[in-house]
Amino acid sequence: MADFLLELRCEEIPARMQPKAKEDLARLFTDALAKAGLSAGSVETFATPRRLALIAKDLPLATAAVSEETKGPKVGAPPQALEGFLRKMGLTAEQLTERDGVWFAVVEKPGRETAAVLAETIPAIIRAFPWPKSMRWGAASLTTESLRWVRPLSGIIALLDDAVIPCEIDGIASGRTTMGHRFHHSGPVEVANAGTYIETLRAAHVVVHFSERCRLIREGAERAATEAGLTLVADEGLVVENAGLTEYPVPLLGRFDEAFLDVPPEVIQLTARVNQKYFVCEDAQGKLANAFVCTANIDPLDPAVVVDGNRKVLAARLSDARFFWEQDQKTPLAVHAEKLSRITFHEKLGTVADKVERVAKLARWLVEADIVKPVEDTPQAKTKLYNDVQNAAALCKVDLVTEMVGEFPELQGLMGGYYAAKEGLPQEVSDAIRDHYKPVGQGDDVPTAPVTVAVSLADKLDSLCQFFLIDEAPTGSKDPFALRRAAIAVISLVLANSLRFRMQDVLLKAVEDDQEKFEKVFFGHTEKGLGAFFADRLKVQQREAGVRHDLIDAVFALGGEDDLVRLLARVHALQAFVTTEDGANLLAGYKRAANILKKENYLVSSAQAGTQNEGAELGSGLRRNDGIAQTGEEDPLAMVDDPDVGDILAEEARAHSALSYTPEEAEKALIDALDAAAPRAAAAVEAEKFADAMAALATLRAPIDRFFEEVTVNDPDADKRAARLALLARFRDAVHRVADFSRIEG
Repeated sequence: MADFLLELRCEEIPARMQPKAKEDLARLFTDALAKAGLSAGSVETFATPRRLALIAKDLPLATAAVSEETKGPKVGAPPQALEGFLRKMGLTAEQLTERDGVWFAVVEKPGRETAAVLAETIPAIIRAFPWPKSMRWGAASLTTESLRWVRPLSGIIALLDDAVIPCEIDGIASGRTTMGHRFHHSGPVEVANAGTYIETLRAAHVVVHFSERCRLIREGAERAATEAGLTLVADEGLVVENAGLTEYPVPLLGRFDEAFLDVPPEVIQLTARVNQKYFVCEDAQGKLANAFVCTANIDPLDPAVVVDGNRKVLAARLSDARFFWEQDQKTPLAVHAEKLSRITFHEKLGTVADKVERVAKLARWLVEADIVKPVEDTPQAKTKLYNDVQNAAALCKVDLVTEMVGEFPELQGLMGGYYAAKEGLPQEVSDAIRDHYKPVGQGDDVPTAPVTVAVSLADKLDSLCQFFLIDEAPTGSKDPFALRRAAIAVISLVLANSLRFRMQDVLLKAVEDDQEKFEKVFFGHTEKGLGAFFADRLKVQQREAGVRHDLIDAVFALGGEDDLVRLLARVHALQAFVTTEDGANLLAGYKRAANILKKENYLVSSAQAGTQNEGAELGSGLRRNDGIAQTGEEDPLAMVDDPDVGDILAEEARAHSALSYTPEEAEKALIDALDAAAPRAAAAVEAEKFADAMAALATLRAPIDRFFEEVTVNDPDADKRAARLALLARFRDAVHRVADFSRIEG
């Protein structure tokens, strides 16, 4: 067994490309070995700004002999076919083997030395390397056949144990020589073998382990801040980036002019982070301090000189930021807002000013409709909420035309809040402008202030409706307008603030009460409308909370339930119920009853056929409800979404159960249980006491079990058979008043 070292040295590799480059090197090397019949005990890769390296341990010294078998033509095939196969394989007919009426060419290939395999593999890997961006250089670059690499390649180390693997590419021959740190080590560095590589480079002031450089930066920055009596603002992304920019990282703390602290702290932090890759610090009170930590790529004799140079560069950047901050405040927000009409929101949806107008109108309606309510339930509080929502919505996008957001797009919303506060607007308004983009993704803070909730909800609902209206719904993995994230945000806002409304009512208002637009948006053309989209997003969001998707389907299937707060309360109660013994047994009884009714093609009466056509109209749930035609197999009662129709069917089922014979004890027990439980469950659902509804259903568990044990449904007596089928239909209907159990798995 032997160990192999490969180092590819070049000019600076961009930090963002290094992690993927390590993965690609390991993959290409492993695949190449596998094709040659080799495998290493372990493969480890390294990346610094000036080198990409790999160490493979426990490589065999040679490949094993292999026998390659190639299938040829059938015995008795035309002579031309056999001759062509022989030419291709370079064999004679006597060298072929016949098996099961087919000719095979069996070629014995002797083993090869690993060194020879590696000599072929190294140039192939270099030429096939998938850099996101690469370049050609020198005189050879005149031809497209010349070598491409991320930056000019300058050296190759290829060692199998102590021996150099001879290979050459683009005039660069392999060897055992590399270069150490650009400033801390002069002259070439010779590497004996893979085992000494890491320590040899460490002695030349190069830390090849990426994770070690990250640790040095993290610990050094924290230590520098602590020694100055400050707390480092943790930023793992900045740690990773600096590790990709340095081979010998040395964190150093510096100070900038306190006068810059008049600029919002987020601006200072973003300026330091984005432009200079610096960490920032906080004082004992948790406020931003006039301190930064830079990561030098040297261990300076006089750190003050390095720090001062970095301070001057940062000061220039902060001066620009302060200029933007002061310049933006010279123009009132209302004047800034006039410029929004010059920015296109979407070519089919008009300008940002048009969007703001739509958002303001919807946000005001959310207050008028008592969907978003003030903290205090007084007329004065509602009037103030209405006015604050109007102001916040009108100004929520205004910072898009400011100099600061032009420089730092990440600060949109945040800067608008600062400028609104500086202008003296109410805090509720400035907070809403600042936070109306929230929540942005899972885990982000969900606004709870009424003004912010109204504007944020209106903004996201407008985007969803408008983009669905112009057929820009997400497809597959593509979601250029982040509509999935917007839908999740709407659901989070609704649930976190217990907002009670029917989704259809709000979406109808979002398209300005245009019924035709609403139907296109909500239902779409192929069941891919916004209603189905919200249902799918709700499942995604609730899956992380441990809620089963089939239970959400079971409630959706009833229709008429697009109040998300009520819907999830129902789902949670259902989940708690089906995990109990009573719930599991009732589900089994339900499925048995439903299967019998389905097998018998049971309909309560001919009236049901007419009601099914009525049910084909646009349903009132989050999905279109087209009756039986939607599923092709669900039972009719499960798909009725009109409560009045359901009552008619239930009444007819009870009428059919008026018995012309003396029922058996188990049959009578189920009738009595249904008479008691069905109205209790229906009333509990109406009162939103879903746990009570489940408790009512639980009383049916024992009677339905006993019914199936003791009663023959398909009795030879036609009257008994009809009555018992009607009784099962009553049972099914009672269960469906709580949830469509046919959608529940298990």
